[in-house]
Amino acid sequence: MSSHAPDPAIVVKWPNVPACYGWLSLDRRGRWRLKGDAIRHAGLIGFINSHYGADDSGNWTFQNGPQKVFVALDYTPLVLRLGIDRELTAHTSAAVGPATAAYLDEQGNALLDTAAGIGLLDDRDLPTFVAACRDEHGEPVGDEVLLGAMAGGAGAFWFGLPLQGIDHREVPLRFGFQQNPVP
Repeated sequence: MSSHAPDPAIVVKWPNVPACYGWLSLDRRGRWRLKGDAIRHAGLIGFINSHYGADDSGNWTFQNGPQKVFVALDYTPLVLRLGIDRELTAHTSAAVGPATAAYLDEQGNALLDTAAGIGLLDDRDLPTFVAACRDEHGEPVGDEVLLGAMAGGAGAFWFGLPLQGIDHREVPLRFGFQQNPVP
């Protein structure tokens, strides 16, 4: 009687392939780029999205079979979209849960901390984000208050979360990720 188990002598193992750096990046709108060119193939985008994650060193990678592809980040490892009822979705289409903290950097970018990690709010959602910002009296905030929040001032809130100022250069260290992984 023959066994269906493969002969260990002929089992092909994954090749020892080197990690890949400098090929794959994530832009500020959550688009994957290969050597700078936008990836447009829906199947490839879905495959990358489903194999995207962080390692223990704060590098974000795409696992392509036996090869680990390190991702260069234009800003944060997640790019968030704001949906109906404040639902946040990552560029990978995964729900990330509610925001636990809200930040404005000195360039006017909104960043939201979630259970999935820190994410840059897609700039197309900034008008909706700003329209929901309120002062301590529940009134819509003006430009002066938002500029003050960007500089670290208090008094602006997004759905009860105080808007905190943050310098964009501090974001990777503060949230534990590598923007530009190197070998």
